[in-house]
Order: sequence, then structure tokens, then C-alpha cells
Amino acid sequence: MTTPPPRKAGPKVALVLGGGSAKGFAHVGVLRALEKEKIPIHMIIGTSVGSLIGGLYAANPDSFQLEWAAFKINRGDILDYSVVSSKMGPVQGLKLEAFVEQNAKVKTVEATKIPFYPVATDLNTGETVTLEKGSLARAIHASSAIPGIFVPVRFGNRTLVDGGVTNNIACEVARAKGADVIIAVNLQKDVRDTDINSVLDVIAQSIAIMMHVNSQTKLAHADIVLEPDTRGISMFDFTQKKALMEEGIKAAERAMPKIKALVGKQ
Repeated sequence: MTTPPPRKAGPKVALVLGGGSAKGFAHVGVLRALEKEKIPIHMIIGTSVGSLIGGLYAANPDSFQLEWAAFKINRGDILDYSVVSSKMGPVQGLKLEAFVEQNAKVKTVEATKIPFYPVATDLNTGETVTLEKGSLARAIHASSAIPGIFVPVRFGNRTLVDGGVTNNIACEVARAKGADVIIAVNLQKDVRDTDINSVLDVIAQSIAIMMHVNSQTKLAHADIVLEPDTRGISMFDFTQKKALMEEGIKAAERAMPKIKALVGKQ
């Protein structure tokens, strides 16, 4: 009796989620579409809001629960201005950590159901840092700490800020972790914003432009790039959640034939 050949495992699929603050609601739509089509996700790499949405999903891979949590997020959950102004930034980020603690099913990065790699930037050295262990809430906070707005985050022996400063769409992290197929989600294709009325808006838009520029070379390493239509939506506009989620679904659905072909589901 001959032994049947072992079944060939499918390709290892990585989802790489980029930054864009409130535009990150589009990530929820992408995840919902992928889940609906039963596209396997073997790892998630997240930068800034990509780490928030990606981390919540990695902890509990259920797009309906994620959508429920996302609809609860408001501006005040992200931007907790300190009564006592800090010389390092007006936003403490503790509310962001509390939100993650309340909504994530696990407490540490290494305990997520889907392997999860949040990306931050070392403020002292300029290095891109992949956070693989420790507090999930703290790691997401560090990855999302927009410089000039958030107080930098101490994580281990490093002082960290938003991963988008150096690596907004960290495709090479996915490749280094063994990904065969990389699906990247770029929220910064169009960064035009005419509604700039405060120092906060100036900093946010400057970071958005920087992330847009540094994403271009990174996207070349992705097998599939999803670019939800986020035109005209400001970085801190939390009133467009439903529209952004729908744009995320549309972007994923447009690419679904190619995604299925690459992951062997056709």
C-alpha cells in the first residue's frame, strides 16, 4: 500500500496595514471582505492605525466584532489631551491603551491568535522597530504615537513614535517573517486636505504627506496593493466610519480575483 503524498500547504499570506488615523476604518472593510471570501491570513503587520485595527483583529479574528468595536471609537478615545500640558506632546495616549485593553481578547503581542507585528520608530536612533513581545495595548500605542501630537512611548529600553515616520507599509517585515503573498493596504494614495485649521491639523497633514512619500518604495514589495478611496477625509475625521468601511470592502472586492489566484483558492 502506497502512502499518499502529503497535502501541499498553501502559501503563507501576510496582510500589511498602513497608517492614516481615522482613514483606518477602511481597514475594517478590507478585513470583512477577506473574511467573507475565506482568504487565509497567516500574519498581520500594522503601522499606526493599521496596528490598532490589525491588533484587535489578530487578537480575535472576527470582522463583525471588529466592526462593532470600530464603531465605538471616537476622537476622544484616541486624542486624550492632557490638562497639564506636556513638553513632548499634548496627547498622552492612555485612552488609546485603555480602548485596546477593553476590546482585545488578549493582553500581549505574542498571545494573539494570528501572529501580529506592530511597527514603530525609535525616536533616538531612527530605526524601524518591530514589536514582537510585551503589552499589546502599549505596542499599539507606540506604533500610533504621531510625533508632535502624542507623547513618545517608552517600550522596554526604547523611546518610540509612530511607525509611519520610517515605515508606513512594512512589506519587508512580512517577507522577513516568511510571507509568500503580501496584501498591502495603502490609505495614503491621495493625501489632499483643504480643511487644515489648527496646529494639530498641520502636524497630521505633514505626517500624512511623509507617509505617502515613504510608502511608494515599500509598496513595490507587495504582491497586491489595496487602495481604498479616502479622498477628502481628514486624518482625524471620525464622522466617515461607514463610508470608509465600505470603501475598504470595495477595494478588497476589486482585487479578489487576483487574491484568490495567488492564495490558490480558484
